Amino acid sequence: MGVEYRNTTDGLSPGQLKGFFDGWKTPPSPETHLKMLENSYAVWLAFEDNRCIGFINALSDGVCHSYIPLLEVLTGYKGRGIGRELMKRMLDALSDMYAVDVVCDESVASFYESLNFGRCVGMIKRKDRSE
Repeated sequence: MGVEYRNTTDGLSPGQLKGFFDGWKTPPSPETHLKMLENSYAVWLAFEDNRCIGFINALSDGVCHSYIPLLEVLTGYKGRGIGRELMKRMLDALSDMYAVDVVCDESVASFYESLNFGRCVGMIKRKDRSE
């Protein structure tokens, strides 16, 4: 069985969201992760054998602007095109938006550039960043 993609959180449980947020100092719990996805404007999930192995979500005003805060694929599934497919599906879902913004680490900037995103200057404030 291959990877299955869904654009709904219906039937998704916190137990299916374990292992994400690798490297985060204070990762959200699977319960909080589920709530984040449920409260998103749009979401795409990748499953293999009923296990969530990747996800992407978008926040939006529903008219003009959207923001993709999270795209993640579990470590053991990286390099198989799952992140690219999730992004393709999300960009299709947001195709009527004037702006689709992403903030990312330098280490993955080339991935977004390969999807025709351009670099810009941005600022961030994070609770787990040292001040």
